[in-house]
Amino acid sequence: MKLGIVGLPNVGKSTLFNAITKAGAESANYPFCTIDPNVGIVAVPDERLNKLAEMYHPEKVTHAAIEFVDIAGLVKGASRGEGLGNKFLANIREVDAIVHVVRCFEDPNIVHVEGSVNPKRDVETINLELIFADLETIEKRIDKTTRSLKTPDPKLRAQFQAEMDVYERIKAALENEQPVRALSFSDEERSIVRQAFLLTDKPVIYAANVNESDLANGGKDNVYVRQLEEIVHKEKAEMILISARIEEEIAQLDEADRLEYLKELGVTESGLDRLIKKSYKLLGLISFLTAGKDEVRAWTITKGTKAPQAAGKIHSDIERGFIRAEIVSFDDLMACGSYNAAKEKGLVRLEGKDYVMQDGDVTLFRFNV
Repeated sequence: MKLGIVGLPNVGKSTLFNAITKAGAESANYPFCTIDPNVGIVAVPDERLNKLAEMYHPEKVTHAAIEFVDIAGLVKGASRGEGLGNKFLANIREVDAIVHVVRCFEDPNIVHVEGSVNPKRDVETINLELIFADLETIEKRIDKTTRSLKTPDPKLRAQFQAEMDVYERIKAALENEQPVRALSFSDEERSIVRQAFLLTDKPVIYAANVNESDLANGGKDNVYVRQLEEIVHKEKAEMILISARIEEEIAQLDEADRLEYLKELGVTESGLDRLIKKSYKLLGLISFLTAGKDEVRAWTITKGTKAPQAAGKIHSDIERGFIRAEIVSFDDLMACGSYNAAKEKGLVRLEGKDYVMQDGDVTLFRFNV
């Protein structure tokens, strides 16, 4: 999974990136300090792997991973190539979802590129640039489809007309400054939308960058957070409160000190943990687990994935030669204390090609190639 961290210059996105990836991207009090997208790989926290490791004593433990991309700060006119706009738009096309960092705190020592803190304006600045880029894309699609509608084949013409109907509806929404992700589509329409690779169709998590006191009370007294919540509701997006400065401090601590520090702040988990959970939910992802003496590992798949396709995440040969999957739920395995005990109680199931994988399935694939 690849998440792109975006935002106006100086809203805290590179500070956040540094903290959650410990990748050391340059962070400074001026625009465009991140010229090329910095990339950091982060292990997905999963306590289940630790429990399995205690049971199996493997040679290694491998967590699922998320790739974070810190994308250059955006300014007005990016869709026309202003600032680093072309680079920004190209990089954002490559990510699965967008983490849009929005400044929701006052600090006279940190310059705001627009001169003041205003989440509604800041969000609109970036959204409008993405909308302008999508409008250009959709207009090209409409032009091409208009020519295709001249085909004498009635079956093809009906197919192109269905595409045109979707494109015209998207164009109308974009012209009304509405992102594509706020629209609803049937399964057939959704397949048409996916082919257009539109920027405003990408799932978004708004990260409200707040100070320490706002983090502790959920931002209830922060007027900027209220502004952002209205936008999130309107767009059908997701939102978390995060403090880039606190995440930076947490990143320097060991596990025990980190937990103690979070407790003092009045929160139960770090912003990174909440961001990852929200990302999984937003993208419809789950993890299945494999366990043995060689390795305990988590594998990320999309909800609804069937057993053979899940096996293919490990190796294409396992999918090609899939026979069956031996599965026990993580909770059942822990309750029984061992795989053999779970098997004796009939909790290890044999599943075939039509089985839909569930989060936390501890799985052994049988195959023959």
